[in-house]
Amino acid sequence: MKILKNTLFVIFVSIIFISCDKKAEVKTLNSQQYITILGIAQDGGYPHIGCQKTCCKSIYAGKSKRKSVVSLGLVDTKNQQKWIFEATPDLHTQLAVLEQNHLKTKTIINGVFLTHAHIGHYTGLMYFGREAYGKQNISVFAMPKMMSFIKNNGPWNQLVTLQNIQLQKLQNDSIINLNKTLKVTPFLVPHRDEFSETVGYRIEGENKTALFIPDIDKWHKWKKNIIDEVKKVDYAFLDATFFNQKEVKRAMTEVPHPFIEETVNLFKNESLATKNKVIFIHFNHTNPALQKNSEERKSIENLGFQFANEGDVYKL
Repeated sequence: MKILKNTLFVIFVSIIFISCDKKAEVKTLNSQQYITILGIAQDGGYPHIGCQKTCCKSIYAGKSKRKSVVSLGLVDTKNQQKWIFEATPDLHTQLAVLEQNHLKTKTIINGVFLTHAHIGHYTGLMYFGREAYGKQNISVFAMPKMMSFIKNNGPWNQLVTLQNIQLQKLQNDSIINLNKTLKVTPFLVPHRDEFSETVGYRIEGENKTALFIPDIDKWHKWKKNIIDEVKKVDYAFLDATFFNQKEVKRAMTEVPHPFIEETVNLFKNESLATKNKVIFIHFNHTNPALQKNSEERKSIENLGFQFANEGDVYKL
C-alpha cells in the first residue's frame, strides 16, 4: 500500500511539472519577437517581366518557385502586434502570410515602413484603397520626401484623402518606439533618389538587433562604414541585387548596387562570426545566387555568408 501511495505521489508531482513546463513553453512562445522573410526578389519580382531566359523558364517549367519582392515582417506575439517593411506589389499575399502563418489579429497590420519611392517598395499601398481593402487608418511610416511624394501624386494621395492610410513622419537617425521593447530607427543611404530619399532600418528587439538595407548605390558612397555597422548588430539583411559586373547587359551606372562579390571582398578579412551576420537579400532574377543550388551561392556560403529565404525566422 505504501509503495502504491509513493507511486501515485510521483505521478501526481510529474503531472504538475509537465503542466508547468507546458505553460512555461507557451509563455516563452507568446513572448517571442522576430523577423520573418516575406520576400527576397528585386522590384521586378521573380519571374521577371519580359524574361524568357533559363533563369525564369525554370519557373514556367515547374522546376522553381516564384519569389516575392523584398519584404520583412516584424512580429511581437506577446503584444499581439505586427509590422511590415516595404509595401511591395506582393503586399496582399505577404500580409496574408503574416496572418495565416504568424499572427492573426483584428488589425491587418500595425504599420508599414517604407524605404523609398521605387516601384517594388511602395506600390503595394494600392491594396489599401477602395478598390481592395478599403478600410481606414493604416499607419504608413515614411521620410519627409517620401511623404510629400505620396501626398502630391495620384493615385496615392487618394489614400490620404480617404484616410485609408495615415502617414507617420520619420526622421533620419530618430528612434521610433513601437512598444516597450521594440524600436525602429531609419537612416539615410545613397540610392538614386529620383522621387524620394532612401533609408535603411535598424530594428531592435528585446535581445537582438538587425539591419535592413535592401537598396544602396555602393558601400563606399555611404557616410557610415558597413563593416562597423554589421559588427554592431546580430543580423544584417544587405542589398544583393547583382552577383557581379558581368550579370546583365546594360549600363550598371543606371542601376548601381553593391555586387555580392564586392561585399564579400569587403568582409574577406573579418571573422567568421562577422561574416555570419551578413544575410543577402533583394536578388535580381538574373542573379545566380537566387538559386539555392547554384555553384555561385554555395561558394559564398562556404565563406560564412548567409542568404535570405522566404519563410525564414530570426528571433529578436
